[in-house]
Amino acid sequence: VALLGILLALRARWPASDRASHLGLSLVAGGAMGNLYDRLAYAAVVDFLDFRVWPVFNVADSCITVGACLLAWALWRDR
Repeated sequence: VALLGILLALRARWPASDRASHLGLSLVAGGAMGNLYDRLAYAAVVDFLDFRVWPVFNVADSCITVGACLLAWALWRDR
């Protein structure tokens, strides 16, 4: 929750034309809220995607990972 607050505060500095940063933030925020909902509703994060060759995960975890990579790429690109 604290990280989301920090990211949302930093968002004000990003130009509106920087779609990669905004999309990355949206994915991270959505994934975090999905996992937070699971924690509040079920007292644990429900992981349901099991491909037997990879650790079990859920869609929220995927959103956080892809969003963080997109944010990192966008920040690296603009340095």
